[in-house]
Amino acid sequence: MSRLRPRRASACALLLLAATLPAAAAKPASPAPEIDALLARALPADGPGVAVIAVKDGKTVYRKARGMASLELGVPLSPDSVFRLGSITKQFTAVAVLMLAEEGKLSLTDPITKYLPGYPTQGHTITVEHLLTHTSGIRSYTGIPGYMTGPKVRADLTTAELVEVFSKEPMDFAPGAEWRYNNSGYVLLGAILEKVSGKPYGEFLAERIFRPLGMRSTRVGDDGPVLAKRAAGYTRDGETVANARFLSMTQPHAAGALVSTVDDLALWDAALYTEKLVKRASLEKAWTPAVTRDGKPTRYGYGFGVSTLRGARSIEHGGGIFGFSTYAVRLPDEKVYVAVLANSDAPAADPGTLGKEIAALLIGKPFPARVAVPLDPKLFERWVGVYRFDPQTTRTITAEGGRLFSQRSGGPRLELKPLSESEFFFDGSLTRIAFAAPDGKAKEALFYPEGADEAEKGVREGDVPAPPSETKVDPALYDLYAGEYELAPGFILTVRRDGNRLLTRATGQEELEVFPASETEFFLKVVDARITFVKGSDGKVTGLVLRQGGREMPAKRTR
Repeated sequence: MSRLRPRRASACALLLLAATLPAAAAKPASPAPEIDALLARALPADGPGVAVIAVKDGKTVYRKARGMASLELGVPLSPDSVFRLGSITKQFTAVAVLMLAEEGKLSLTDPITKYLPGYPTQGHTITVEHLLTHTSGIRSYTGIPGYMTGPKVRADLTTAELVEVFSKEPMDFAPGAEWRYNNSGYVLLGAILEKVSGKPYGEFLAERIFRPLGMRSTRVGDDGPVLAKRAAGYTRDGETVANARFLSMTQPHAAGALVSTVDDLALWDAALYTEKLVKRASLEKAWTPAVTRDGKPTRYGYGFGVSTLRGARSIEHGGGIFGFSTYAVRLPDEKVYVAVLANSDAPAADPGTLGKEIAALLIGKPFPARVAVPLDPKLFERWVGVYRFDPQTTRTITAEGGRLFSQRSGGPRLELKPLSESEFFFDGSLTRIAFAAPDGKAKEALFYPEGADEAEKGVREGDVPAPPSETKVDPALYDLYAGEYELAPGFILTVRRDGNRLLTRATGQEELEVFPASETEFFLKVVDARITFVKGSDGKVTGLVLRQGGREMPAKRTR
C-alpha cells in the first residue's frame, strides 16, 4: 500500500515553524513500543501469529507482524502476508448490495423471491434488508449440526448447490422477529448479486471494489493461481498446533470467502471516508443498528457490527474460518482503523481483544490492566445463582474450590477472576461481569462482552439447580452403548467404553467423558449437555438424544 508521507520543507521554513510553535506541540510519541510489547506478551514468536496495521488520521502508525507464516518451512509472517478474512467478507458484500441499490437495480425492501423465485420462504416475506441485518429467520447453514465438522465442507459447490444445503431447513423465527447471526443470509445476498449483475460474486467485487481501490492482494478464495505471501492456516489439537482442516472456499461464498492483507484493508477503510463506492447516506444506514419488530435494537447494521469502544463510536467485525481468525475496527469520529489478522483458528491471543486494545491505545483511552485481586472465597457465594439474559440465554454462576465460574446455557464452564468484590473478568479476554446487589443479595449480572461499554443485563431468577447426581452402574452396560450415532449427515457421535468410563467424541471434536445419572441418562461436566440412550422393544440400543443449549437432537445408531 502507498502510505501518506510528509512533504519536504526548506530549512528556513522549519526554523520558522519551530520558533512559532509552543513546546507542548512536540510530536506525540509513537505507539509502536507499546503495541510491540502487547504482541510480545500475547503471542510466541515461533508459533502462528498475526499481522497488524493501525491507522490514525489517514497515516499508518503501526504495521508489523509477529509469528510464523509457515511452521513447516520456518517462514515468518510479514505485514504483507495474505490471510483468509472469514466474516469480514460480509461488509464487502453489503457495500456491493448498496451499490446496486443506488443504481436502482434492486431495493432493500424487495422480497428475495423477486431475484430468487424458487427459494422456499415457507409462507414468509423475507426482504433483502432482512438478509443484511441477520433478521431473516433463515437457518444458518454453518449451524446445521455436523455440517462444518463433516466431509461435505470439502466439496466444491456452485452457488445454487450451496443454497440447496439450507433452503429446506425450517425457519428459526419469523422475519424481523429476532436477530441471529446468519451465514445463509449472506450466501443468498451473494446469489442475488450474481443474479442482478450477471457476473460471479468474485468478478463483481474485483471489478467494482478491489481494482478501483488498488487492493492487489484481495480476491474471493485462495485457489487458482499462486497467491504470493499466502500464510498457512493452523488450528489446535489439544495442546498441539496442527494444520487446519481443508475447506472448499466455494462454501463460505459471500459470507466469508475473501482473502486479503492488512494493507488492502487499510485501503478499504480509507475509501469508506469518501463516496468512491457508495454515498455517505448509504454508509450511515449500514452503520445504524437494525431494530427487530418489537422495537428492540440490535448491534448490527448491514455487514458491520455497531458498538462503542471506550466511549467512541465503533464500526467493527470479526471473522473465523478454518485456520484463521480476524478482526477489524474503525472509530470513524477519531479516524482510527485497526486490523489484526491471525493464521490460526485457535490463536494464542484473540485478534478482537488485540484490535480493541490497540484502538483504545490510539485514542488515548487504554483499557486498564486486568489483574486479579486476592479475595476471601466466601465473598463469591453472594453471586452464585442463575441469571436470565433473554428467553434462550442464561448464565449460571457457581463457586467451587475457592474459585468462581460462569457457564452460558449450552456452553463450557469458564473461570472468573476478581477485579473487585463485585466485578470479574475472563482471563485473556476483555469480557467482564459486574454483579449488582442493592439490598445485599444479588439481583443482576451486567455482562460486558469483549470490552463493550454497554452491558447485557441478566436478572437473577433463582438458585443453581442441583447438578445431576452421579450414579453407580455396572460398567458392563457401557458395551451396549458403544457405537456410532448420526446426529446429522456426516456428523457422528462416537461412544466407546474405556474400562469403567464411557467416552464420547463428536466428529471433529475432542473426546469427552460422560457420567451416569441413571442406566440410560448421562451428563457431561465440562459442557452443559446430557445424553439419553434409547432402547427398542427388544432391549437393544437404537439411538440417543443429545440435549444442549435448549435443543434436543435425536441420533439414530448406525453401528
